[in-house]
Amino acid sequence: MKIVSGVVSFFREGWGELKRVRWPSRKELLSYTVVVLTTCIIMAIVIFLFDLGVSELLKLIGLGR
Repeated sequence: MKIVSGVVSFFREGWGELKRVRWPSRKELLSYTVVVLTTCIIMAIVIFLFDLGVSELLKLIGLGR
């Protein structure tokens, strides 16, 4: 019985915390999403270029395929 009351208390307190959260507006959410996607794309390009450079360097010294 103590476990059940603990679980109920946990979810009740969690719901109370969610009511106090300041949720972003639609405009803020869109802005944050664009920043995250742009950062991911830039990082993917940087990692791709780094991988390409290391591969070419290994080919030059005879360790690559």
